[in-house]
Amino acid sequence: MTKLRWGMIGGGEGSQIGPAHRLGSGLDGLFEFCAGALDHRAAEGIDYGQRLGLGDRAYGSWQDMLAGEKARDDRIDLVTVATPNSTHFEITKAFLEGGFHVLCEKPMTMTVEEGEEIVRVAERTGNICAVNYGYSGYSLVRHMKAMIARGDIGKVRLVNAEFSHGHHADASDADNPRVRWRYDPAQAGVSAQFADCGIHALHMASFVTGQEVTKLSADTISCLEGRELEDDAMVNFRMDGGAVGRLWTSSIAIGRQHGLGIQVFGETGGLRWCQEQPNQLFYMPLNQRLQVIERGEANLSPEADRTTRVTIGHAEGMPLAFANIYTDLAEAISARKEGRAIDPAANLYPKAPDGLRSMSAVVAVAQSGQNEGKWLDARPPMFRE
Repeated sequence: MTKLRWGMIGGGEGSQIGPAHRLGSGLDGLFEFCAGALDHRAAEGIDYGQRLGLGDRAYGSWQDMLAGEKARDDRIDLVTVATPNSTHFEITKAFLEGGFHVLCEKPMTMTVEEGEEIVRVAERTGNICAVNYGYSGYSLVRHMKAMIARGDIGKVRLVNAEFSHGHHADASDADNPRVRWRYDPAQAGVSAQFADCGIHALHMASFVTGQEVTKLSADTISCLEGRELEDDAMVNFRMDGGAVGRLWTSSIAIGRQHGLGIQVFGETGGLRWCQEQPNQLFYMPLNQRLQVIERGEANLSPEADRTTRVTIGHAEGMPLAFANIYTDLAEAISARKEGRAIDPAANLYPKAPDGLRSMSAVVAVAQSGQNEGKWLDARPPMFRE
């Protein structure tokens, strides 16, 4: 198979997310890293890109990269947008309209209106717009989804999701630029912790249950003096398949490290998974003993088998979950090029409508939190019919 060509915007030297994308995209040999505009500082971005082997396809800006790649016969097939939140809309829209497939970091946009525009542009151009809810790439998360879809726990009654950590709990860290921007409305938008972490948990709830959030009520608070945006939120929500949801997200929970986990309770069983222990999925059938499902064991679902690379008993980490998103996208792009249907087990990557639904929920959480937990419609206007 000929490798697909991949480029990246953002994710420069010292970035938290850049290495995970570069590792994930290259893990299966499906993509070749060909182009990048890796830093908002042109000289630094070009220098770092050249050190990574990009040569004359190390660009000083995303605008230069768009123009340069459009002019090439061997243009990139996919671009990843890993820049600050406020730039996602402009860059994603420009590359979609330029004829490129896009994987955008979350949140996809800063407003619901921008999110709806991205959905429309992706539909109009026919280009893929994916959103990096990368934790949905974990093998046992996909097995959890398959179990729920085939009825192993019966009708879903309750979902409990969390994504809480304590890494922003130190008041003396208030002027740290890596922390400060997250609570600045000018850079982060209407929400801090929920937009940063809570939407991962909310997307996970929809992903595994196959249900979408319809309305929600939120209690938000800024525990550290001087923060304009929330650092803790508790959200109650309802889903279109009848499930009830509870979600807690926090950045001041000292002692919590990563804290992404989900529990789903149905009529005939319950399931539990935690990102810090991704090799185990806990399954409790009604009136039976607890079962521990191990990643890589025999007789799992096609969705789980397709996304398992490391033999059973060995650690599986976040870059491999990202790699599964990239493997899905490689299959989706290749299927389009070859004029065939995509493998159903690969058609699980988060798409532009998922990014839009998340942005709509972010806005609803912010508004509900400012209105004493008033229940609000969490759906984007274009999806309310």
